[in-house]
Amino acid sequence: MWPPPTSDFTMPESLTFAPTSDPRRVRAPDGRVLTVPDGWALLPPGDAGLTRRVKAAGPSWTVAEKVGRKLFSRGVWAPEAHILHARAALEAERATPAYEKKLAAGRERRAREQEAYEVDFANAVLRFLAFSPAWLPHAKRMAVLVATHATPVGSGTVARTERIPLERRAEAAVIAWMRHQTTRYDDMRIARVKGARREVRRELADISRAVLDLHRRDTPHGPAACPLCTALTRT
Repeated sequence: MWPPPTSDFTMPESLTFAPTSDPRRVRAPDGRVLTVPDGWALLPPGDAGLTRRVKAAGPSWTVAEKVGRKLFSRGVWAPEAHILHARAALEAERATPAYEKKLAAGRERRAREQEAYEVDFANAVLRFLAFSPAWLPHAKRMAVLVATHATPVGSGTVARTERIPLERRAEAAVIAWMRHQTTRYDDMRIARVKGARREVRRELADISRAVLDLHRRDTPHGPAACPLCTALTRT
C-alpha cells in the first residue's frame, strides 16, 4: 500500500508514473507499483488550465504512457477536494466578460503570429530552392504550397518544431513535400524491416535534390517529363 503508514511520511509534491492495468495503481520510474492515496481522484487530460491549477494546489501524481516515441498524458491524480475547488474557481473565472476578452485577444495574437510564420517559412523555402530566374514562378508557387502544407498549428510536420533552425526546417519540408508529390512513395510497399523505410526516404531525397538542381540552372527541360513541373501544374 502507498503511502506507507508512518507518521513521518511526507507526500511528494509532484511525481510522474506509468499506468497499469489497475486504474488506481501506477508504476513508478524505479518499477514499484503504488496505490493511489485514498481521497484522490483522476483529473482527465484535455484542460491545461485546470491541470495547472490542480498541480499548483498541492501534491499530485501525473500518469503518462509512452507509445512509440511519443508520451501521452493519461491524467493527473490529486486530492479530489483540490480538483473540485480548482474546477469551480476556473468555471467562475471563465464565465466573466474579461476572460472572454482575454481569449479573443489571444486568438488574434496567435493568428498574427501564424500569418507571420507562414510568410517567414515561405521565404525560407524560396531561399533553399534558389531557382534560376527562368524557374522563379515555379519556386514561388512551390513555396506557397509547401508552407500551406507544413505550417498549420498541430500538423505535426517538421515546420512546427523549434529544435532545428528555420532554414533546415524549410529544407526538410521541401524534401517531404516532394516525396509525396513527385514520387510514388505513398504507393510503395516497403518491407517491415528496421531501417528499410529510412533508406527508401534517403534514396528518394537524393532524387528530389537532383530534380531541384535542374531548376537552379537556366538549362531548359521538358516540363511534361519533369515530376516537379507536373506536380506544380497538378496542384
